Amino acid sequence: MSTLVADQELASSMDCPVIDGKRQIQHIPPRTADVGGIAVNRVLPSRHRRLVGAWCFLDHAGPAIFKGDAKGLQVGPHPHIGLQTFTWMIEGEVLHRDSLGHEQVIRPGQVNLMTAGRGISHTEESVPGETHLHAAQLWIALPESDRQTAPRFDHYPSLPTWGDQDAVFTLLTGEFAGHRAPTLAYSPLVGLDIASREASNVTLTLREDFEYGVLPLEGELDIEGDRFAPNEMAYLGRGRAAVSVNLPAGGRAILVGGEPLGEEIWIWWNFVGHSKAEIIEAQHDWEKGSDRFGTVKGYDGERLMPPPLPWKTQAE
Repeated sequence: MSTLVADQELASSMDCPVIDGKRQIQHIPPRTADVGGIAVNRVLPSRHRRLVGAWCFLDHAGPAIFKGDAKGLQVGPHPHIGLQTFTWMIEGEVLHRDSLGHEQVIRPGQVNLMTAGRGISHTEESVPGETHLHAAQLWIALPESDRQTAPRFDHYPSLPTWGDQDAVFTLLTGEFAGHRAPTLAYSPLVGLDIASREASNVTLTLREDFEYGVLPLEGELDIEGDRFAPNEMAYLGRGRAAVSVNLPAGGRAILVGGEPLGEEIWIWWNFVGHSKAEIIEAQHDWEKGSDRFGTVKGYDGERLMPPPLPWKTQAE
């Protein structure tokens, strides 16, 4: 899933201020975007917060119900560099195809992880007859040392899941509470889904060297007396050993965190780069149909094309 995003520099302060002895929590409101015919709530990147660890992009799609002749999600062939696309499926089924020849349906409780590295292209579409979609779609910026890694695709049909504190936890990536996810990562990260059937209060143990964000996917959250509406991220910053979260009955949230990337990155359209020159080169390669991004077979539709670059090239 992809769309236009603005270029970005290093994130602002990773430590929330302490006022009257209490560490504050930053509110990050979403904005609405359209991806493949689906309205999504986009939280990262924004002018309020560019990165959380190496997480550099976060869309919350749905919950959506398709009626009548609606085909659901339809995202045509498009390229990526310098990132991993990370899809956590909550409801519905989506078919992934890529230029390496992979075809994989992702179902609820599963993760699709595509490592773009030096270049890959892919498509995403709801499977025929599917009437629902609910997913979190994220990007992870690759460290500069790994930005040219070979592209690959990994599917994770089973992830660590356990019950605790009247909630169900699913570890999407990294380590948490003695559990380790099998998900491939190039920098220290954590991703955790938290769901509650009944109203519950959970205490999350955190690493003080990580920065964290909590996004309510369903229901309003109370985080240490601070209220957060669905799709409004709570940025916790660094320096916390734990945080207390109240979820309503039927509530769901996702915790993302990681070691601060500490590198300048740029995002334009579907590209993540460590310089403007990398992105300019990638866009020109895609526009001219370079072999760099391969071909996605089996999708009935046109390639997606980027808007004009926001920076002048040397040739201009």
